[in-house]
Amino acid sequence: MTLAFLNPSRSFDESKKAVRFIGHDGMFEVRFFIEAAALAKAGARAGRTQLSESECLTAFDAERKSIYDVAREAYSHGRRTYYTLTAADFR
Repeated sequence: MTLAFLNPSRSFDESKKAVRFIGHDGMFEVRFFIEAAALAKAGARAGRTQLSESECLTAFDAERKSIYDVAREAYSHGRRTYYTLTAADFR
């Protein structure tokens, strides 16, 4: 099956300083986190790794398609229960 993002919901996880979102592979739910530093890089906010919750969610929304593409790439390398996307994933 292919990884799909059926639910556009996302939330900020304060303890991880990351945005959490969910993908689906058939009936299986796959959790993803994208670090604030990765959102800063993806959103061309160079040099800023300390984004606020609001800035992280806004950056996620603005870069949603590329984030989903990177998430699919990470998922294709092996099935796990959750993935954390970092700035290094956005080359």
